[in-house]
Amino acid sequence: MSAIRTPAVAGLFYPADPRQLAHDVQQMLSMARPHDLIPKALIVPHAGYVYSGPIAATAYSTLQLISARIRRVVLLGPTHRVAVRGLALPGVEAFDTPLGRVMLDKAAASSIAHLPQVTVSAQAHILEHSLEVQLPFLQSVLPDFTLLPLAVGMATPEEVAEVLEALWGGEETLIVISSDLSHYLPYAAAQRVDNDTVQAILKLRQPIEHDHACGGTPISGLIVAARRHRLTPHLLDLRNSGDTAGSHDRVVGYAALAFTEEMKHEH
Repeated sequence: MSAIRTPAVAGLFYPADPRQLAHDVQQMLSMARPHDLIPKALIVPHAGYVYSGPIAATAYSTLQLISARIRRVVLLGPTHRVAVRGLALPGVEAFDTPLGRVMLDKAAASSIAHLPQVTVSAQAHILEHSLEVQLPFLQSVLPDFTLLPLAVGMATPEEVAEVLEALWGGEETLIVISSDLSHYLPYAAAQRVDNDTVQAILKLRQPIEHDHACGGTPISGLIVAARRHRLTPHLLDLRNSGDTAGSHDRVVGYAALAFTEEMKHEH
């Protein structure tokens, strides 16, 4: 088996041409509404860029002030094609995208390998888009980072939180949770459901149900960890495919949220 995971959805979810991809991502970042936050963790959507790219860009644009200090990205997303128990590492050395190669953090992977909920499954990663579509944004914003990608299957919020705790680190570590919101509801119904979901996240209430967010399990795990670390969630953007590039008949919801740490000098 190859030690490199090659792109599965380049040319489908985002441009396969490196110049076009770099241009599109930079354009979305430049159009993102500015937010003066320093995030420890982000929740970002993972649909095709034409649908959810502008919402994802709103989250990633918050990293521009702190990009030089981020050295490691812990990236969690739901499995869409392969059923997995727990959280699956890919068992490869790097992920390739049209923008280049992202090396995986072997030491970080080793540090969680003993946990019973952590497995290795190349199959869970090989076609999974929820993690892949985040990489061109990260490559465009961060000058130099390693990646720890985890495909999240059947797990409890506490099992996810335990993995996040082991990888928490300091300001050099960014946590990214990849999740869309409701799927295929009419526009007005989606707005209601997605607003309720976002309010639950902002109040750090879990579990987040899978029919409200396909990444409900990793989001719920982040909420458990956020409570422990006293992170504050902030809503950056909330839209759906009817707002960006689709019809209003059946839409998919997208949110961008940032979780910030309490400022030490405030107390």
